[in-house]
Amino acid sequence: MAIVENTNINPELVKNVDPDLQPTTKRIMGSVSYAASFMGGCVSIGTFSMGAGLIGELTVVQAVIAMTIGCLVIAVALAMIGECGHTYGIPFTVQLRSSFGFTGVKVPGVLRGLPAIVWFGYQSWVGAGAINSCFDILFGFDNLPVIYGLFTILQVLLAIKGFEGIKWMENISCIFIIAILIYMLYVVNTQFSTEIGDVFSGIEGTWGMPFWAATTSFLGIYSTMIINASDYSRNATDDIKPVKAASIYTIAILPVTLFMGLIGLLVTAATGNSDPVVVFSTTMDSTFLTILTLLFIAFAQVTTNVLNNIVPPAYVLMESFKVKWTYATILVGILSVVVMPWKLVTAESAAGLNLFTQFYSAFLGPIFAVMAVDFYILRKKKLDLNRMYDKTGPYKGVNWAAIIAIVIGSICSLFIMELSWYVSLIPTGLVYYFLMKKMKSAEGFRVGTIFEDEK
Repeated sequence: MAIVENTNINPELVKNVDPDLQPTTKRIMGSVSYAASFMGGCVSIGTFSMGAGLIGELTVVQAVIAMTIGCLVIAVALAMIGECGHTYGIPFTVQLRSSFGFTGVKVPGVLRGLPAIVWFGYQSWVGAGAINSCFDILFGFDNLPVIYGLFTILQVLLAIKGFEGIKWMENISCIFIIAILIYMLYVVNTQFSTEIGDVFSGIEGTWGMPFWAATTSFLGIYSTMIINASDYSRNATDDIKPVKAASIYTIAILPVTLFMGLIGLLVTAATGNSDPVVVFSTTMDSTFLTILTLLFIAFAQVTTNVLNNIVPPAYVLMESFKVKWTYATILVGILSVVVMPWKLVTAESAAGLNLFTQFYSAFLGPIFAVMAVDFYILRKKKLDLNRMYDKTGPYKGVNWAAIIAIVIGSICSLFIMELSWYVSLIPTGLVYYFLMKKMKSAEGFRVGTIFEDEK
């Protein structure tokens, strides 16, 4: 039998491997904690911007449906990729080895890590802006660069604690997050009802390309965390199987995305400003409520950044440069400053961020396709962990079948940028399957697949 499952690792193979990259032996997140982590992790300020980018194209109902479709696709995709990490306890950089090779993992790793770093910087700047507004209102202190620097350091320190710290933070935050989001939506709808009505009265909407492009935009916000779903699922308790996991993802992601997307859409329609910090710091009658809302915006960035935008690139740096978790998280923080996030929060940034998510989705969709075909079709969900940690074994080097497949898939998706993630899936999957079967250089990677015994 070509396909062999083995969950027991030869200790010699992991003797010099960082413990964070080895299969986890401690499952710390039950259903409630796991749902809370994703609920907090999905409170992305970028979702405000995605909602703002729909002005003039879709009705409110169409926007809600587009967001819902995007979230449901995300939930299914997370469950699919996360099953490997949940079953074998491995992070996504190790999961990638069977399809991309020990050296080849750097390609999908960089493609996953770069968007995360950009979003980390962007959301940190927005969160720091909210805190700065609070200090200005309460104490007359106004120094955004200093607040931004301290805010970035705080998030890095929280991430250094790993998933124990993430679990604690997300559990506390989830109820607060939902309550404030409901309140923010109420304020927007009541305070700006006339302006909102005037804007949407002249919008006919469409079920054509702009509608489906909107689903891609909201999918794109989370398409980064789809491919590293194993980083999260490996910490979930044994009872959280794929179906249950998909349900948890839906329950956690959908309401938060709907609230934030709608707030961004309605705020921008009413005020012409897509920056919620500016809107909520200047329009509320109560100082207390203003402070509360601004603190929520800041806190939301922490919950999202720590889970989604620090952990994945940190694992990539650990895998690529053999650095410890602490140093990797610090380096992610430094790189998030280098992207100059203050340039991303200009008035014109909403459309640019929309295009950005569509662009990187064109590369992340193909990676998802390769990982799914490799695990589900070629390996029938069975891995030999010894092979996954044997640098001199069959998965050494680069699997060019995977690299060529994601290149072709990305090119295909770029022809229809608005639907980049969807368009890339079938071409990438077919190319990868064919090349794995026929490509001479992929012979080593056929070990443990349905093609192993074929001549």
